[in-house]
Amino acid sequence: MVVQSFTVDLDKPLVSRLQFFTLVLHFALFCKHYVGHLGEAYNEWIHQPIVSKEGPRFFANDYLELLTRTAWWVIPLVWLPVVSWLVSISFRMGLTLPQVALAMVGGIFIWTLMEYVLHRFLFHMKTTSYWSNTIHYLFHGCHHKHPMDGMRLVFPPAATAILCVPFWNMFRLVSPPSVAPALFGGTLLGYVAYDVTHYYLHHGKPSKRLTQDLKRYHLNHHFRIQSKGFGITSSLWDHVFGTVPSTKAA
Repeated sequence: MVVQSFTVDLDKPLVSRLQFFTLVLHFALFCKHYVGHLGEAYNEWIHQPIVSKEGPRFFANDYLELLTRTAWWVIPLVWLPVVSWLVSISFRMGLTLPQVALAMVGGIFIWTLMEYVLHRFLFHMKTTSYWSNTIHYLFHGCHHKHPMDGMRLVFPPAATAILCVPFWNMFRLVSPPSVAPALFGGTLLGYVAYDVTHYYLHHGKPSKRLTQDLKRYHLNHHFRIQSKGFGITSSLWDHVFGTVPSTKAA
């Protein structure tokens, strides 16, 4: 079954009025009028992309709407100083340059696995209920429905900061105190590379064979086989876990 009866007017905000008491009401209205009610049809609908550089407006209020949009350059601007600060902590705690470099490489490697796992099992989880459809849409579904919307392509720093807290605590538990900052810094650097690369694969014009292959690989995931090709910066874990898509031409 192809979902055809549900349409969205991209010129109108999904949440039409600003209520003064809580943002929860906005979220509830968003669920009611947009994706929550699609039920089992949501997964099919989300993979019928609208190829336009403009995505839907979420809120009528300009300030709330601004919180849902992030320019790609904000990611390195915010997080590269944090990476530098984390690395400096490991230096101050006695790690040598080779040790810090090794910890950072380890962190980048950890990120590549996290990138794959999050993309495959969280961002592409099957949802059918009212709330799970809506939450999925906010995290990743909107990107698949509007893959060329450049302002909702990278992850907002505030949301990333919240997600960093449990991961930082995990790194502190499994690694020595002097290693944890550099290891986490490497993981955060991997994330920055991922978000910037992801934006480039959608909006850049690769001239090198490597970036051309990455772009082709990722757009294949968007427009052909959404159930495979979960790697963004690398296809390594797709090969490991058997989710490399067919190379047959669309």
